[in-house]
Amino acid sequence: MTDPEPTDEQRYPTLSADGRAMLTRLREHPRAPRYHNQSGNRLTAAEVEQVRAFENEVLTARLDWTLDSPPTWLPDFIAQCYREVPHYRAMGSAPRCLDEIPSVSRADFSADIAAFVPDTAPLDRLINFRTSGTSGHPLLIASHPVVAASYLAFHKRALRRFGVTLTAGRGDVGVVLLGLQRKCFTYVSVTPTMHEAGLAKINLHPDDWRDPTDRAAYLDDLQPEVIAGDPISFTELLTLPMTWKPRALLCTSMALLAGLRRQLEQRFECPVLDLYSMNEGGPIAVFDPALNGHVLLQNRLYVEILDENDRRMPPGVRGEITLTGGFNFCLPLLRYRTGDHASLDFSGPEPVLRDLSGRPPVRYRAADGTWLNNIEITHAFKDLLLPQWSLHQAADGSLTLRHAGGAHQDDAARSVLERLLGPLALHIQPLPAGGDKVIQYTSDLPDPHA
Repeated sequence: MTDPEPTDEQRYPTLSADGRAMLTRLREHPRAPRYHNQSGNRLTAAEVEQVRAFENEVLTARLDWTLDSPPTWLPDFIAQCYREVPHYRAMGSAPRCLDEIPSVSRADFSADIAAFVPDTAPLDRLINFRTSGTSGHPLLIASHPVVAASYLAFHKRALRRFGVTLTAGRGDVGVVLLGLQRKCFTYVSVTPTMHEAGLAKINLHPDDWRDPTDRAAYLDDLQPEVIAGDPISFTELLTLPMTWKPRALLCTSMALLAGLRRQLEQRFECPVLDLYSMNEGGPIAVFDPALNGHVLLQNRLYVEILDENDRRMPPGVRGEITLTGGFNFCLPLLRYRTGDHASLDFSGPEPVLRDLSGRPPVRYRAADGTWLNNIEITHAFKDLLLPQWSLHQAADGSLTLRHAGGAHQDDAARSVLERLLGPLALHIQPLPAGGDKVIQYTSDLPDPHA
């Protein structure tokens, strides 16, 4: 037996006539795509005010903790988790310090996510969504409408760093989310904390449109204040004859190379923000070119860099990014290993992640027998226009590069890899756009992990 389909009143509890008009405009526009799904904010009037208050807290908060001086809220948070979360309550009394708590990973969440949901989570308001990622552990995330609406606070904090304060309101389209997939979850909604500004998740794949030329016309007519997507959908956006210039682009998934970021900035004449974000922890950091690193965004998120034995790495030493805290009260994090790697830098007024790279870290053997860390390949690729790529080294040392940048990028990519790794056999293959996420760096060599 399946749950009944929610009504518009359930999807949008505070919907006004203006909000309903916005939904109609987004859905029934003559150039609109085929929307396959329905979604809504589900926020009550009281929750709208709760989210607004949270935004004010986030926008004014300072992140002034260090490894030697962790945030003041940490002891109470640990005690609360050991009191309310089944997984930790089964471990006994709360420890005196974070170091005594064993880390957990996506595999632990995937095996029994319910054990990590607090007893106090409001089950009647609980929502969930699935994420596959690239780790081989499909995951069901426990969340809440207030949590989903709170993402915007961190996006606003990131945007303010680049001089952008959002002003979209009643009658405006605030955000268009882009995808480029053969099958994509698409919907329209409104944002009640911004006076029901419109929101649309669209798929730029031509199959989702009555006429592919409608894509640019639809975006030009909506005039969204912000466009969010990933390097794949942004690369497709560059091919459209769109004239509208949003106030910012938000890249929220996959690595964004500097070359592609510069091309987007030149074309759309606005800041392009590279956000480090994940379903388990929300928006974590934003890349600041002036600092050459990702600046942390969440005032109630403590970040450690751990080795494989749960030892905390000192500043400047790379390891696995591990999270404690967060704003999802349905899934509090205690030493959650993200699978991503970086080092922490405290030389400035706020913590910065340096040399951030996704899972797993891999080293490659050059033709002369020396080893090269994959982060050096990412740095060398920075000026290439590659929205997505993967590099594999076979047991015989040969390389296979698959990328979605088009054949015209083959020679440049080959030149970079030959300069770094020498005259190894290199096979370059296309990576079809609209596919799933890939693991960027892999190897069949013995002991490939850096």
